Amino acid sequence: MEGRLIVISAPSGAGKTTLVNALLERDDRLAVSVSHTTRRKREEEVDGEDYFFVDPGTFASMRDGDAFLEHAIVFGNAYGTAHDTVIRTLADGQDVVLEIDWQGAAQVRRKFPGAISVFVLPPSIDVLLERLNDRGQDGPEEIDRRWHQAADDISHYDEFNYVVVNNDFDEAVGKLAGIIDSERRGEKARCECVTALVEHLLQR
Repeated sequence: MEGRLIVISAPSGAGKTTLVNALLERDDRLAVSVSHTTRRKREEEVDGEDYFFVDPGTFASMRDGDAFLEHAIVFGNAYGTAHDTVIRTLADGQDVVLEIDWQGAAQVRRKFPGAISVFVLPPSIDVLLERLNDRGQDGPEEIDRRWHQAADDISHYDEFNYVVVNNDFDEAVGKLAGIIDSERRGEKARCECVTALVEHLLQR
């Protein structure tokens, strides 16, 4: 049986990467697709594990050669998911998690209409700003840029099958796992009503 494609997106600072890592630790039927990026590697990152770090020329050649399932420019850097790796993993019966932004998610949905898509929201503006500052990786100018970009990202939440609010971390991981388990059984998980929260988050 072919694996399922699971897309998880979020605004910067919502805790998406930490949630995905916890999800992978508790579910050995999940594999994460490592993206290619032109972004500079951070000190703690490992090439081939966190991302495949490539120069702009290499990325452009891959893009022009139709090597990507999806690709997007985020904060001035290019990101892309290699098509062949995802297809091979799905064919082996493994479920694949794509941790990508809403632009990439839209491209994936066009190619894989049956993909499961989940958008992760922060519980409040204050928490989002706190998490952006707690990253400890960006200066004030970059934090401000991410802060303003978050509103645009959040406005696309309703394009996704499910929304998970990352307020209590363990609870959020449990909701993500529950969505995947329900989909594996051929069922739909319960959807949260987040209209009021989104209106709050978009008040800037």
